[in-house]
Amino acid sequence: MDKKHLRTLLCHVENGDLNVDEALERLRHLAYEDLGFAKVDHHRCLRQGFPEVIFCPGKTTEQIVQIARRMADTTANVLATRATPEVFAALSEVFPDAEYHELAKAVVVNRDQTDCGRGMVLVVAAGTADLPVAEEAALTVEVMGSRVERLYDVGVAGIHRLFDNHDKLMSANVLVVVAGMEGALASVVGGLVDKPIIAVPTSVGYGANFGGLSALLTMLNSCATGVSVVNIDNGFGGGYSAALINRVQLEE
Repeated sequence: MDKKHLRTLLCHVENGDLNVDEALERLRHLAYEDLGFAKVDHHRCLRQGFPEVIFCPGKTTEQIVQIARRMADTTANVLATRATPEVFAALSEVFPDAEYHELAKAVVVNRDQTDCGRGMVLVVAAGTADLPVAEEAALTVEVMGSRVERLYDVGVAGIHRLFDNHDKLMSANVLVVVAGMEGALASVVGGLVDKPIIAVPTSVGYGANFGGLSALLTMLNSCATGVSVVNIDNGFGGGYSAALINRVQLEE
């Protein structure tokens, strides 16, 4: 349950449109709802500012649909990551307004598009092969209510492409930098801007890339300050962190 739903419920009680017993019934699953195979955390939005997100791999389609259905009863937005077209087909039967973002492999029900951010979050990707992870990050930022812009295919192999966009880099409030291979782009951007950078290593690369480990280690060992690193291919985690930073700065 998010703040908007809870405030509306309390107003109904205050105005006499809802009695206490009815309100208690609606609040019965406020902490979490046990579905047997999952405990849906309805309280997460109140604690953290955004509802629980469904990570689809490892779950059956029916489990995903049941979780999403219960979440939608108490929150406006539903985000399911690493979703297949089959999962989208099942969800769209329950949520006609659901959207499938093929590149990001995510399903979104985005009914509350309130602007919750202070400024713009810029998602920067080194190469075209990094775009699935970059789009997962960008989509997460959007669903969480921050304005996002994209700057793609500006890796260090053609560094002039990055420098040509210096003004866009400087205008961002938070940056998510996505790169595979050796992952050097995060350090380069970190040496140019005075804003927080969330670095996302990807598994893109040849053998000695070790499935993204080389990019991860490069980003962790960055000599540029202000660079924080999330896990390999974790575009969702990078976008989530960036949106939270953007939101916290708004509240200040």
